[in-house]
Amino acid sequence: MPDASDAEAAAATSTVGVGSRAVRNTALVLAARVTSRSIALITVLATMRHLGPDPFGRFQTLVTYTAVVTVLVDLGFNTLYVREAARRPGEIGRYLSNMVAVRLAMSLLGLAVLAVALRVPGLEGYLLPGFLVMILASLSQLLRQTFYALQRVGYDAVETVLEAFVLLILTAYGILTGQGVAFFIWAYAISYAFACAFILTVLVARGIARLELRFEPRLVATWLVASLPLALTFVVTTLYFKVDVPILQLFRSFNEVGWYTAAYKPFEALLFVPMSMLNVIFPLLAIYHREAPARLAVGVDRFYKLLLLIGWPLTIGVLVLAPGLTRLLGLFPPAEPALEILALGIVFMFVNNTWIATLNAIDRQAAFTWAALASLVVNVGLNLVLIPAYGYLGAAFATVLTEAVLFVIGWLLTRRYLRPVPVVRLSWRVILAGTVMGALLLPFRGATEYWMVLGLVLLGALVYTGAALLLRALDAGEVEMMKRAVGR
Repeated sequence: MPDASDAEAAAATSTVGVGSRAVRNTALVLAARVTSRSIALITVLATMRHLGPDPFGRFQTLVTYTAVVTVLVDLGFNTLYVREAARRPGEIGRYLSNMVAVRLAMSLLGLAVLAVALRVPGLEGYLLPGFLVMILASLSQLLRQTFYALQRVGYDAVETVLEAFVLLILTAYGILTGQGVAFFIWAYAISYAFACAFILTVLVARGIARLELRFEPRLVATWLVASLPLALTFVVTTLYFKVDVPILQLFRSFNEVGWYTAAYKPFEALLFVPMSMLNVIFPLLAIYHREAPARLAVGVDRFYKLLLLIGWPLTIGVLVLAPGLTRLLGLFPPAEPALEILALGIVFMFVNNTWIATLNAIDRQAAFTWAALASLVVNVGLNLVLIPAYGYLGAAFATVLTEAVLFVIGWLLTRRYLRPVPVVRLSWRVILAGTVMGALLLPFRGATEYWMVLGLVLLGALVYTGAALLLRALDAGEVEMMKRAVGR
């Protein structure tokens, strides 16, 4: 790095080969997720327009409740499974068999809790499809972790695209035949069932893992102790991502829930980018921690910068072009101000994955649990204060402030247990490049014609890329790593 220490530069050189493989995997996963999430976004926007604000609010409330109850089924095993499978690939079949058995057993508890929870918003009539969405989504997420543990992400890339097409076809049928909320919940359940069937077929056919009816109490007990911080973190992070919808529904109408979740959908659709990158980079950082500690700090810095490189221009672009994007995406008109507010949280949502990956990779998952718990307390408090006064806009502000708090806490914990990530040195060029892009787009903020909005998005991307190159936002080592990845 031009402005890095000699030690960092030496470590960077030694990690080019492995790093470029991570870049290739990340690029492959992102390409597949861009395709699948674009299809999924089209699907959910079409569902939104078909149902209208009140039914769409009910639909999203149900989805939120299933996501919250899923934490009882997961128990934090997903992250632990990736870490341990990456370190001991020969044990994957054994590990996965035990995890599936535990997941199915815990689903019974999840069913009971979901049945009680859905009575609060009066959605108990959707219990069966909601339960199937919960358990099948949980199982598909567990199964796909095998590909990331082994860095064989091509299979996951294919599956995510096919799954999105299945959901699109079912949604199109539902719209054409005038179906209601229940049908679209069933459509999600079927798409997750397809994902499970596809992944299991690949795992068995390619000899990656052989599932057996297997339950080892000693292994499960050992993992349960190790995963408790991860489980608590999962509970906490799920709640602070999802708690705003139940609170909003308690104080306001399903219409406001529909407006808020409509604005949240583009925000949520972007989550796949940092999460996909996290799935690829996390096993690599975990291996570095055990086998090559000198490489870990360089890997963390580059992961942070890569997340910022993508997250910052998205924040600026969505904030400046919110009126046009609202019309382009066909969101409910009241969703526009919420979309502007949520745009401020995109960059935090991206870079916070640096702290998640780092602390879990260095076996400090308990530390991040406390960070997530503090964020949850802040989020619930903010929602309880802001939603009664400002409704769905208050919920949007609470989301942004929570992400900002998590950024600060995560950085401090990484500083304590590893070393301080040089945020200013890594960020200023990227921030300046994004600011240049925003200044150029600002005069066109009022544009709402479809072709004009699409043109501005493309123009912004070109300006940002050019500014980032001129400002050398990527250092020589990172450019070399990119070249090697593309070349292969």
